[in-house]
Amino acid sequence: MKISAVESFILTDRRLLVRIGTDTDLVGWGEATLETWVGPVAAVVRQMSDYLVGQDPRRITAHWQVLTRGGFYRGGPVMSSAVSGIDQALWDLAGKRLGVPVHELLGGAVRSGVRLYGHANVDGRIGDPVRARALAAEGYTMVKVAPTMPTRFVDTEGTMRRLVDELEELRATIGDEVDIAVDLHGRFSIPQSRRFLARTEHVGLAFVEEPLRPEHSAHIGELVRSTSTPIATGERLYSRTEFDPVLRAGIAFAQPDLAHAGGISEVVRIGALAEVFDAQLAPHCPLGLVAFAACIQVDAATPNAAVQETVIDFTALLDGEEHAYVRNREDWMPVDGYLPVPQGVGLGLDIDEQLVRERAVEVAPSIELWWSDPRDGSYVEW
Repeated sequence: MKISAVESFILTDRRLLVRIGTDTDLVGWGEATLETWVGPVAAVVRQMSDYLVGQDPRRITAHWQVLTRGGFYRGGPVMSSAVSGIDQALWDLAGKRLGVPVHELLGGAVRSGVRLYGHANVDGRIGDPVRARALAAEGYTMVKVAPTMPTRFVDTEGTMRRLVDELEELRATIGDEVDIAVDLHGRFSIPQSRRFLARTEHVGLAFVEEPLRPEHSAHIGELVRSTSTPIATGERLYSRTEFDPVLRAGIAFAQPDLAHAGGISEVVRIGALAEVFDAQLAPHCPLGLVAFAACIQVDAATPNAAVQETVIDFTALLDGEEHAYVRNREDWMPVDGYLPVPQGVGLGLDIDEQLVRERAVEVAPSIELWWSDPRDGSYVEW
Protein backbone atom coordinates (compact mmCIF):
# COMPACT_ATOMS: atom_id res chain seq x y z
CA MET A 1 0.00 0.00 0.00
CA LYS A 2 1.24 3.48 -0.90
CA ILE A 3 0.01 6.99 -0.12
CA SER A 4 -1.32 8.52 -3.34
CA ALA A 5 -2.53 11.92 -2.09
CA VAL A 6 -2.58 14.15 0.98
CA GLU A 7 -5.23 16.88 0.88
CA SER A 8 -6.56 19.44 3.32
CA PHE A 9 -10.00 21.01 3.32
CA ILE A 10 -10.79 24.31 5.03
CA LEU A 11 -14.44 24.23 6.06
CA THR A 12 -14.43 27.14 8.55
CA ASP A 13 -11.91 29.08 10.62
CA ARG A 14 -12.37 26.29 13.19
CA ARG A 15 -12.46 23.26 10.92
CA LEU A 16 -9.62 21.87 8.79
CA LEU A 17 -9.84 18.26 7.65
CA VAL A 18 -6.99 16.17 6.26
CA ARG A 19 -7.54 13.33 3.77
CA ILE A 20 -4.91 10.72 2.98
CA GLY A 21 -5.66 8.65 -0.11
CA THR A 22 -3.93 5.40 -1.09
CA ASP A 23 -3.50 3.23 -4.15
CA THR A 24 -6.31 1.08 -2.73
CA ASP A 25 -9.87 2.08 -1.97
CA LEU A 26 -8.92 2.97 1.63
CA VAL A 27 -8.90 6.61 2.75
CA GLY A 28 -7.91 8.08 6.11
CA TRP A 29 -9.26 11.26 7.70
CA GLY A 30 -7.92 13.55 10.42
CA GLU A 31 -8.56 17.02 11.80
CA ALA A 32 -5.74 19.57 11.87
CA THR A 33 -7.78 22.55 13.02
CA LEU A 34 -5.79 25.34 14.65
CA GLU A 35 -8.46 27.77 15.70
CA THR A 36 -8.23 31.01 13.64
CA TRP A 37 -5.00 29.82 11.90
CA VAL A 38 -6.25 27.09 9.57
CA GLY A 39 -4.73 28.74 6.48
CA PRO A 40 -1.10 28.39 7.59
CA VAL A 41 -1.73 24.83 8.77
CA ALA A 42 -3.19 23.90 5.37
CA ALA A 43 -0.04 25.28 3.74
CA VAL A 44 2.17 23.12 5.99
CA VAL A 45 0.07 20.04 5.19
CA ARG A 46 0.63 20.73 1.48
CA GLN A 47 4.39 20.94 2.00
CA MET A 48 4.46 17.78 4.11
CA SER A 49 2.57 15.95 1.37
CA ASP A 50 5.70 16.16 -0.80
CA TYR A 51 7.35 13.72 1.57
CA LEU A 52 4.31 11.53 2.23
CA VAL A 53 3.11 10.75 -1.29
CA GLY A 54 4.56 7.41 -2.36
CA GLN A 55 5.27 6.32 1.24
CA ASP A 56 3.87 3.26 3.04
CA PRO A 57 1.09 4.58 5.35
CA ARG A 58 1.67 1.73 7.82
CA ARG A 59 4.91 3.31 9.05
CA ILE A 60 3.13 5.82 11.29
CA THR A 61 5.90 6.34 13.83
CA ALA A 62 8.57 6.67 11.15
CA HIS A 63 6.54 9.34 9.36
CA TRP A 64 5.83 11.12 12.65
CA GLN A 65 9.57 11.30 13.32
CA VAL A 66 10.33 12.75 9.89
CA LEU A 67 7.53 15.31 9.97
CA THR A 68 8.26 16.52 13.50
CA ARG A 69 12.05 16.41 13.44
CA GLY A 70 12.98 16.77 9.78
CA GLY A 71 13.88 20.07 8.16
CA PHE A 72 15.82 21.23 11.25
CA TYR A 73 13.08 23.58 12.57
CA ARG A 74 10.35 21.95 14.60
CA GLY A 75 7.54 22.45 17.07
CA GLY A 76 4.97 25.15 17.57
CA PRO A 77 1.22 25.03 17.01
CA VAL A 78 1.19 25.38 13.20
CA MET A 79 3.60 22.56 12.38
CA SER A 80 2.30 20.39 15.23
CA SER A 81 -1.31 20.83 14.09
CA ALA A 82 -0.41 19.78 10.55
CA VAL A 83 1.32 16.68 11.89
CA SER A 84 -1.65 16.00 14.16
CA GLY A 85 -4.16 15.85 11.33
CA ILE A 86 -1.86 13.66 9.26
CA ASP A 87 -1.19 11.35 12.20
CA GLN A 88 -4.92 10.92 12.91
CA ALA A 89 -5.53 10.08 9.24
CA LEU A 90 -2.73 7.48 9.25
CA TRP A 91 -4.20 5.80 12.34
CA ASP A 92 -7.64 5.90 10.70
CA LEU A 93 -6.11 4.13 7.69
CA ALA A 94 -4.40 1.56 9.92
CA GLY A 95 -7.66 0.65 11.61
CA LYS A 96 -9.52 0.41 8.32
CA ARG A 97 -6.81 -1.78 6.79
CA LEU A 98 -7.00 -4.22 9.72
CA GLY A 99 -10.76 -3.93 10.19
CA VAL A 100 -10.61 -2.75 13.82
CA PRO A 101 -11.15 0.48 15.81
CA VAL A 102 -8.02 2.50 16.56
CA HIS A 103 -8.39 1.80 20.28
CA GLU A 104 -7.74 -1.89 19.60
CA LEU A 105 -4.43 -0.94 17.99
CA LEU A 106 -3.58 1.02 21.16
CA GLY A 107 -4.02 -2.04 23.37
CA GLY A 108 -7.78 -2.30 23.57
CA ALA A 109 -10.48 -0.49 25.50
CA VAL A 110 -10.08 -0.13 29.26
CA ARG A 111 -13.61 1.22 29.72
CA SER A 112 -17.03 0.81 28.10
CA GLY A 113 -17.77 4.53 27.84
CA VAL A 114 -15.93 7.84 27.97
CA ARG A 115 -17.12 10.50 30.43
CA LEU A 116 -17.87 13.82 28.72
CA TYR A 117 -18.26 17.37 29.91
CA GLY A 118 -20.00 20.25 28.21
CA HIS A 119 -19.64 24.02 28.41
CA ALA A 120 -22.09 26.20 30.32
CA ASN A 121 -20.91 29.68 29.37
CA VAL A 122 -22.77 32.92 28.90
CA ASP A 123 -21.57 36.44 28.13
CA GLY A 124 -20.99 38.73 31.06
CA ARG A 125 -20.59 36.21 33.87
CA ILE A 126 -18.78 33.03 34.87
CA GLY A 127 -21.19 30.27 34.02
CA ASP A 128 -24.82 29.99 32.98
CA PRO A 129 -26.93 28.19 35.61
CA VAL A 130 -29.69 27.51 33.07
CA ARG A 131 -27.32 25.81 30.63
CA ALA A 132 -25.59 23.93 33.46
CA ARG A 133 -28.93 22.64 34.73
CA ALA A 134 -29.82 21.48 31.21
CA LEU A 135 -26.52 19.60 30.86
CA ALA A 136 -27.04 17.94 34.22
CA ALA A 137 -30.55 16.91 33.13
CA GLU A 138 -29.01 15.27 30.05
CA GLY A 139 -26.84 13.15 32.31
CA TYR A 140 -23.59 15.08 32.31
CA THR A 141 -21.67 14.78 35.57
CA MET A 142 -19.31 17.67 34.81
CA VAL A 143 -19.75 21.13 33.33
CA LYS A 144 -17.10 23.69 32.53
CA VAL A 145 -17.45 27.46 32.75
CA ALA A 146 -15.19 30.43 32.10
CA PRO A 147 -15.08 34.11 32.96
CA THR A 148 -16.07 36.12 29.91
CA MET A 149 -15.14 39.60 31.05
CA PRO A 150 -11.77 41.37 30.69
CA THR A 151 -9.68 41.16 33.85
CA ARG A 152 -6.96 43.51 35.03
CA PHE A 153 -3.60 42.27 36.33
CA VAL A 154 -5.07 42.50 39.83
CA ASP A 155 -8.75 43.36 39.55
CA THR A 156 -11.10 44.97 42.04
CA GLU A 157 -12.65 43.32 45.05
CA GLY A 158 -16.02 43.86 43.36
CA THR A 159 -14.92 41.75 40.37
CA MET A 160 -13.60 39.01 42.61
CA ARG A 161 -16.72 38.96 44.77
CA ARG A 162 -18.93 38.74 41.69
CA LEU A 163 -16.98 35.75 40.34
CA VAL A 164 -17.29 33.97 43.68
CA ASP A 165 -21.00 34.77 43.99
CA GLU A 166 -21.69 33.46 40.48
CA LEU A 167 -19.83 30.20 41.13
CA GLU A 168 -21.71 29.75 44.41
CA GLU A 169 -24.98 30.26 42.54
CA LEU A 170 -23.92 27.69 39.95
CA ARG A 171 -23.07 25.18 42.68
CA ALA A 172 -26.41 25.74 44.38
CA THR A 173 -28.21 25.25 41.07
CA ILE A 174 -26.68 21.92 40.04
CA GLY A 175 -25.87 20.46 43.46
CA ASP A 176 -22.85 18.58 44.70
CA GLU A 177 -23.09 15.52 42.43
CA VAL A 178 -22.13 17.42 39.27
CA ASP A 179 -18.53 18.58 39.00
CA ILE A 180 -17.73 22.17 38.07
CA ALA A 181 -14.51 23.02 36.24
CA VAL A 182 -13.36 26.58 35.54
CA ASP A 183 -11.29 27.53 32.50
CA LEU A 184 -9.37 30.76 33.06
CA HIS A 185 -7.95 30.65 29.49
CA GLY A 186 -4.75 32.30 30.70
CA ARG A 187 -6.77 35.50 31.16
CA PHE A 188 -5.65 35.97 34.74
CA SER A 189 -2.23 37.05 35.94
CA ILE A 190 -0.44 34.83 38.44
CA PRO A 191 -1.44 37.00 41.46
CA GLN A 192 -5.03 37.26 40.21
CA SER A 193 -5.20 33.47 39.80
CA ARG A 194 -3.78 32.98 43.28
CA ARG A 195 -6.54 35.18 44.71
CA PHE A 196 -9.19 33.38 42.66
CA LEU A 197 -8.01 29.95 43.80
CA ALA A 198 -8.01 30.99 47.46
CA ARG A 199 -11.47 32.53 47.27
CA THR A 200 -13.11 29.57 45.47
CA GLU A 201 -11.77 26.51 47.31
CA HIS A 202 -15.05 26.17 49.23
CA VAL A 203 -16.96 25.69 45.97
CA GLY A 204 -15.15 22.37 45.46
CA LEU A 205 -14.08 22.85 41.86
CA ALA A 206 -13.04 19.75 39.89
CA PHE A 207 -10.15 21.72 38.44
CA VAL A 208 -9.08 25.18 37.37
CA GLU A 209 -7.70 25.21 33.85
CA GLU A 210 -4.97 27.44 32.43
CA PRO A 211 -4.55 29.65 35.50
CA LEU A 212 -1.61 31.26 33.72
CA ARG A 213 -0.48 31.76 30.14
CA PRO A 214 1.63 28.97 28.60
CA GLU A 215 4.69 31.22 28.39
CA HIS A 216 4.59 31.38 32.20
CA SER A 217 4.43 27.59 32.68
CA ALA A 218 7.62 27.63 34.73
CA HIS A 219 5.60 29.29 37.53
CA ILE A 220 2.67 26.88 37.61
CA GLY A 221 4.13 25.05 40.60
CA GLU A 222 3.59 28.19 42.68
CA LEU A 223 -0.13 27.96 42.00
CA VAL A 224 -0.28 24.20 42.54
CA ARG A 225 1.28 24.60 45.97
CA SER A 226 -0.98 27.53 46.89
CA THR A 227 -4.28 25.63 46.69
CA SER A 228 -6.08 22.34 47.23
CA THR A 229 -7.99 22.86 43.96
CA PRO A 230 -6.63 20.58 41.21
CA ILE A 231 -4.83 22.45 38.42
CA ALA A 232 -5.20 21.57 34.73
CA THR A 233 -3.31 22.84 31.70
CA GLY A 234 -2.01 21.84 28.31
CA GLU A 235 -4.16 22.94 25.39
CA ARG A 236 -1.29 25.23 24.30
CA LEU A 237 1.49 22.72 24.97
CA TYR A 238 2.45 20.58 22.02
CA SER A 239 4.84 17.80 23.07
CA ARG A 240 6.02 15.52 25.86
CA THR A 241 8.92 17.87 26.50
CA GLU A 242 6.54 20.79 27.09
CA PHE A 243 4.35 18.70 29.40
CA ASP A 244 7.24 17.33 31.43
CA PRO A 245 7.88 20.45 33.56
CA VAL A 246 4.22 21.13 34.34
CA LEU A 247 3.70 17.51 35.32
CA ARG A 248 6.75 17.71 37.57
CA ALA A 249 5.25 20.89 39.06
CA GLY A 250 2.20 18.90 40.16
CA ILE A 251 -0.68 19.59 37.77
CA ALA A 252 -3.53 17.11 38.20
CA PHE A 253 -4.87 17.08 34.63
CA ALA A 254 -2.87 17.16 31.38
CA GLN A 255 -4.96 18.59 28.53
CA PRO A 256 -3.23 18.08 25.19
CA ASP A 257 -5.28 18.73 22.07
CA LEU A 258 -5.15 15.87 19.55
CA ALA A 259 -5.45 18.39 16.71
CA HIS A 260 -2.39 20.34 17.96
CA ALA A 261 -0.14 18.11 20.08
CA GLY A 262 1.11 15.60 17.54
CA GLY A 263 -2.09 13.65 17.04
CA ILE A 264 -2.89 10.24 18.45
CA SER A 265 0.76 9.15 18.55
CA GLU A 266 2.04 11.94 20.80
CA VAL A 267 -1.02 12.23 23.02
CA VAL A 268 -0.78 8.53 23.89
CA ARG A 269 2.81 9.20 24.97
CA ILE A 270 1.77 12.30 26.94
CA GLY A 271 -0.87 10.22 28.70
CA ALA A 272 1.72 7.62 29.67
CA LEU A 273 4.03 10.37 30.95
CA ALA A 274 1.19 11.87 33.00
CA GLU A 275 0.57 8.51 34.66
CA VAL A 276 4.14 8.56 36.01
CA PHE A 277 3.25 11.75 37.92
CA ASP A 278 -0.16 10.50 39.13
CA ALA A 279 -1.88 12.91 36.76
CA GLN A 280 -4.91 12.29 34.59
CA LEU A 281 -5.44 12.87 30.87
CA ALA A 282 -8.32 15.18 29.90
CA PRO A 283 -7.89 16.02 26.20
CA HIS A 284 -8.83 19.49 24.99
CA CYS A 285 -11.31 19.42 22.09
CA PRO A 286 -13.46 22.45 21.20
CA LEU A 287 -13.55 21.17 17.60
CA GLY A 288 -15.52 18.90 15.28
CA LEU A 289 -16.47 15.25 15.09
CA VAL A 290 -13.22 14.06 13.50
CA ALA A 291 -11.02 15.49 16.26
CA PHE A 292 -13.57 14.32 18.85
CA ALA A 293 -13.49 10.79 17.42
CA ALA A 294 -9.69 10.74 17.64
CA CYS A 295 -9.92 11.82 21.29
CA ILE A 296 -12.43 9.10 22.10
CA GLN A 297 -10.17 6.41 20.62
CA VAL A 298 -7.32 7.56 22.88
CA ASP A 299 -9.59 7.96 25.93
CA ALA A 300 -10.95 4.46 25.43
CA ALA A 301 -7.50 2.86 25.61
CA THR A 302 -5.78 5.11 28.18
CA PRO A 303 -6.05 3.96 31.82
CA ASN A 304 -5.62 7.46 33.28
CA ALA A 305 -8.01 9.24 30.89
CA ALA A 306 -10.44 11.08 33.16
CA VAL A 307 -12.91 13.06 31.09
CA GLN A 308 -13.34 14.36 27.55
CA GLU A 309 -14.19 17.90 26.49
CA THR A 310 -16.64 18.56 23.69
CA VAL A 311 -18.50 21.57 22.33
CA ILE A 312 -20.70 19.52 20.00
CA ASP A 313 -24.40 20.22 20.41
CA PHE A 314 -25.65 16.64 20.50
CA THR A 315 -29.28 17.77 20.61
CA ALA A 316 -28.80 19.07 17.05
CA LEU A 317 -26.23 16.54 15.85
CA LEU A 318 -28.53 14.22 13.93
CA ASP A 319 -30.56 16.88 12.13
CA GLY A 320 -28.12 19.79 12.02
CA GLU A 321 -25.88 20.82 9.14
CA GLU A 322 -22.65 21.53 11.01
CA HIS A 323 -21.48 17.90 11.05
CA ALA A 324 -23.48 16.63 8.08
CA TYR A 325 -20.23 15.47 6.41
CA VAL A 326 -20.27 12.56 8.90
CA ARG A 327 -22.90 10.09 7.76
CA ASN A 328 -23.02 7.91 10.87
CA ARG A 329 -23.69 10.66 13.40
CA GLU A 330 -26.02 8.34 15.32
CA ASP A 331 -22.94 6.39 16.47
CA TRP A 332 -21.66 9.45 18.34
CA MET A 333 -24.59 10.20 20.62
CA PRO A 334 -23.80 10.17 24.36
CA VAL A 335 -25.84 8.21 26.86
CA ASP A 336 -26.21 9.83 30.28
CA GLY A 337 -23.09 11.93 29.80
CA TYR A 338 -20.92 9.08 28.50
CA LEU A 339 -19.95 8.24 24.91
CA PRO A 340 -20.09 4.47 24.43
CA VAL A 341 -16.74 3.28 23.09
CA PRO A 342 -17.18 3.15 19.28
CA GLN A 343 -16.73 -0.16 17.50
CA GLY A 344 -16.43 1.09 13.92
CA VAL A 345 -13.16 0.59 12.07
CA GLY A 346 -10.45 3.25 12.22
CA LEU A 347 -11.72 6.38 13.91
CA GLY A 348 -15.23 5.01 13.46
CA LEU A 349 -16.40 7.72 11.05
CA ASP A 350 -18.18 7.43 7.72
CA ILE A 351 -17.15 10.64 5.95
CA ASP A 352 -19.16 12.05 3.05
CA GLU A 353 -16.18 13.06 0.90
CA GLN A 354 -18.29 14.73 -1.75
CA LEU A 355 -19.91 17.01 0.82
CA VAL A 356 -16.50 17.87 2.31
CA ARG A 357 -15.28 18.88 -1.14
CA GLU A 358 -18.41 20.92 -1.80
CA ARG A 359 -18.07 22.82 1.48
CA ALA A 360 -14.32 23.46 1.27
CA VAL A 361 -13.15 27.05 0.78
CA GLU A 362 -9.79 28.39 -0.36
CA VAL A 363 -9.45 30.89 2.48
CA ALA A 364 -11.04 30.80 5.91
CA PRO A 365 -13.39 33.67 6.85
CA SER A 366 -11.80 36.70 8.46
CA ILE A 367 -11.57 36.50 12.23
CA GLU A 368 -10.79 38.88 15.06
CA LEU A 369 -7.28 38.33 16.35
CA TRP A 370 -7.31 40.47 19.46
CA TRP A 371 -9.58 41.69 22.20
CA SER A 372 -9.51 44.94 24.12
CA ASP A 373 -10.50 46.05 27.58
CA PRO A 374 -13.48 48.44 27.13
CA ARG A 375 -12.21 50.45 30.09
CA ASP A 376 -9.04 51.69 28.38
CA GLY A 377 -8.73 49.94 25.00
CA SER A 378 -5.67 47.90 26.00
CA TYR A 379 -5.09 44.35 24.83
CA VAL A 380 -6.55 41.56 26.98
CA GLU A 381 -6.35 37.77 26.70
CA TRP A 382 -9.28 36.07 25.00
